[in-house]
Amino acid sequence: MKRMGIVAAVAVSLAVIGFTGCASGPERDPDAFFTIDFDGLGLATRNPVALGGQWADFLIALPEFPGVDFNDFSRVTIRALAFDVDGQPLPPADSMIMVTIIYDMGGDIRGPAEGPGPNTPLKEFNVGGGMGSVHTNRGARLTLNRAPGGMLFQNANAMVRYIEVQEVTFHNR
Repeated sequence: MKRMGIVAAVAVSLAVIGFTGCASGPERDPDAFFTIDFDGLGLATRNPVALGGQWADFLIALPEFPGVDFNDFSRVTIRALAFDVDGQPLPPADSMIMVTIIYDMGGDIRGPAEGPGPNTPLKEFNVGGGMGSVHTNRGARLTLNRAPGGMLFQNANAMVRYIEVQEVTFHNR
């Protein structure tokens, strides 16, 4: 009798999976990508005034991107360079530049101390460093439920006085 109950439960489970499918998530085009054209949009890619002290902000407000469904992307590649007070490039290293992607610019733009938050779907501490993944071709994993409204770049090291954004590409690879 117990055996019949187990067999019946397994059969019902397989039938449910067969009709509803596995919870693998939405199909995404692996070749889909969207690169923000900062020059074409007239957005600054470098802070005009030297950052003062550690954790100073370089905030970029993003416009709306009609026709772009950010839910389609599961990764982002962000490349940025660090410069000293004299405008000389600093070598890529960990703990130099941090980036946070922000949904609502009027909300919490910093998010939790570590990791993503309700208004900050991405927070990466090592842009350009060996420990970070956001600057690689593969990028960092993220889950977006709407278009980002801005990006906050911060100098995680007081030697960094200028941050220059090189690329922001949303993609699936």
